[in-house]
Amino acid sequence: MNKNEKWLQWAVELQAIAQSGLFYGKDRFDLERYARIREIAAEMISYKTELSIEKVTDLFCNEIGYQTPKIDTRAAIFRDGKILLVQEANGTWALPGGWVDVTVSVMENTIKEVKEEAGLDVKVKRVIAIQDREKHNLPIYAYKVCKIFMQCEATGGAFLPNIETIGADYFGLDELPCLAEEKNNREQIEMCFQAMRSEHWEALYD
Repeated sequence: MNKNEKWLQWAVELQAIAQSGLFYGKDRFDLERYARIREIAAEMISYKTELSIEKVTDLFCNEIGYQTPKIDTRAAIFRDGKILLVQEANGTWALPGGWVDVTVSVMENTIKEVKEEAGLDVKVKRVIAIQDREKHNLPIYAYKVCKIFMQCEATGGAFLPNIETIGADYFGLDELPCLAEEKNNREQIEMCFQAMRSEHWEALYD
């Protein structure tokens, strides 16, 4: 993490301590102190990012129990040596994927997200990488994210306009469009191409 973002690391740690304290604490005075620590962490994020305190609280302070990373899945689907990307409403492009729902597994979520965003039916072939998001993507988020890249094979279906994406197409590595960098960058797309070309790929992790 950049030294200029050290404040964010402190805010995240304060929030994690407060969240655990609120869940496991018994003394009402301690619970009041933990609640205030959590408020301070949210105020720090709001002050530095200019997001409203309500927005920060909704994103950053709405869970209970021990603080754990959120899980994001991304599907790498290839056709004729090109990779499938879906177009976001803002015009940028990304591998189909999203947050893992609590009711499904990582594999099931990968299949579900591809169907919702790209209209394709797929089967998951292998794990490409498990990454700590803040080591690869910007901007840094106020919460930890574990990104799981899965190589998939399309078995049917076709793109249909939906509430999440406005288009889908296949791209060669030398013709990538403007990427949604917060979700996937060129380095991560290149990694997916390397996995596709490897007969015996071993999943990467950090």
